[in-house]
Amino acid sequence: MRIDMVSEHASPLATLGGVDAGGQNVHVAALSSALAERGHSVRVFTRRDDASLPESVALVPGVEVVHIDAGPPEAIPKDDLLPWMDDFGDRLAEHWEAEPPDVVHSHFWMSGLAALRGSAGEVPWPVLHTFHALGNVKRRHQGSDDTSPPERATLEPGVGRGADAVIATCSDEAFELTRLGIPSTRISVVPCGVDNALFSPDGPAAERSERNRIVSIGRLVPRKGVGTTITALAELVRRGRTDVELVVVGGSRSADRIDEDHDVQRLAALSRELGIEDHVSFRGQVPHGELPPILRSADAIVCAPWYEPFGIVPLEAMATGVPVVASAVGGLIDTVVDGVTGLHVPPRNPGAIADALETLLADAGLRASLGAAGVARAARRYTWTKVAADTDRVYRRVAAQRPATLRTMRKAGRG
Repeated sequence: MRIDMVSEHASPLATLGGVDAGGQNVHVAALSSALAERGHSVRVFTRRDDASLPESVALVPGVEVVHIDAGPPEAIPKDDLLPWMDDFGDRLAEHWEAEPPDVVHSHFWMSGLAALRGSAGEVPWPVLHTFHALGNVKRRHQGSDDTSPPERATLEPGVGRGADAVIATCSDEAFELTRLGIPSTRISVVPCGVDNALFSPDGPAAERSERNRIVSIGRLVPRKGVGTTITALAELVRRGRTDVELVVVGGSRSADRIDEDHDVQRLAALSRELGIEDHVSFRGQVPHGELPPILRSADAIVCAPWYEPFGIVPLEAMATGVPVVASAVGGLIDTVVDGVTGLHVPPRNPGAIADALETLLADAGLRASLGAAGVARAARRYTWTKVAADTDRVYRRVAAQRPATLRTMRKAGRG
C-alpha cells in the first residue's frame, strides 16, 4: 500500500524536548518505519519550518519526509498554524493528484483539516485520523491558559466526523471521542509503541552519584507536571530522605544553553524556592537515542502530567526495566498497571508522588519486580511491530470499504 501520513507541526526529523516536539514526532516516525518494514511505501507530509530544508528527505528505507510550503518557512507555535492549513491542504491535493495514496493518515486536528481538504474531490482518498490530543480535554484542565485557537472547539469534532475512521491511542480517548459525536463504530483503539531494541534493560547506564535517582523526561510545559515532581521531591527531603536527586531531561535548549530556556529557569526557581536546588539537575534537550542510559541509571521514573492523551515516556521506562510513578490519567491508565509495572497517583498531588517514591526507594525487591513486569508488558503489547500490524488492519478495512472505482483509478496511476 501507499500510505501518506500528514503531520503538520510534528516532523519525524525534529529534535525532541521542545514546546511542540514530543510524543507525536516519535509516534509518526516509528509507525511509518514499522509500516515500511511490512512492505508499505510511506510518505510523511510536514510543514516546512526552515527555508534551508530540502523538498524531501529519506527517513529510513521506504519512508520519505516531504516538506510542504504553507506559511512562512520558520518555526511557528502549533496553535498559531491554523491560517495556513488551507494552503497545506491545497499542496497535498497537488501531490495526491500526481501520486494517489491508498490511504491517508493524519495526525493532530489541524493535520486532519488539511488532509480532508486535500482529499476532497469527485472520488476522495480515504482519510484516517489520530488526534494525539483533544481540545475539549485541554480546555478542561488548562482553562484560560489554553492557547488553542477558538475555532478548535468546532473544527476538531468535524475532523473526527469527516474522517473515514479514527484511531484512538487509549480507551479514555475513545470515550472522549464518542462524547464529541463520533460514532463508536468508526473508532479503533491502537496504542503508541516503544522501540524495544533501543529501550531495554541491557546496556550502559549513565554515571550517577550515590544518591537515589529519580528521573523526569519530556517537555517542560506546565501541564507535564514537572513542577509537581519537584514539589514532591521537596516533601521527600523534608521527611528526611536527603539521599535523593531528581534529573530533569527536556526543554527547548541543549545542556550548554539551558540558561536561555524559560521553562528550565521557571523550574529552577521553584527548586530554589523550595530549598532543594542541590537535589535537582537539568539536562536540557537530549537526543532520543541517548535516553536509554539515563533511564537505566534511575531508581524510578516520575510521569506526573495533569492530563495525558497517551504518554510514550512511561512505555520507554517500562521497556528499560524501571518502575514508573504515573498520574492516573489518560493513556497512563492503560499502559502503567498499578502495583504491577508501577504506581498510580492522583494528578497534581505532590504528596501522593512523595508517598509512592518513598515506598519504592525503601524496597529494592519491589522496584525489581515492577521493572521486570514492565519489560514483559512492553514486549508483549507495545512493540512498534505489533502497533503497525494493528494499524495496518484498520487501513485495509477502511480501504476495502471505499468505492471500487477508486481502487481502479489507483491501479491505473490516475488521480
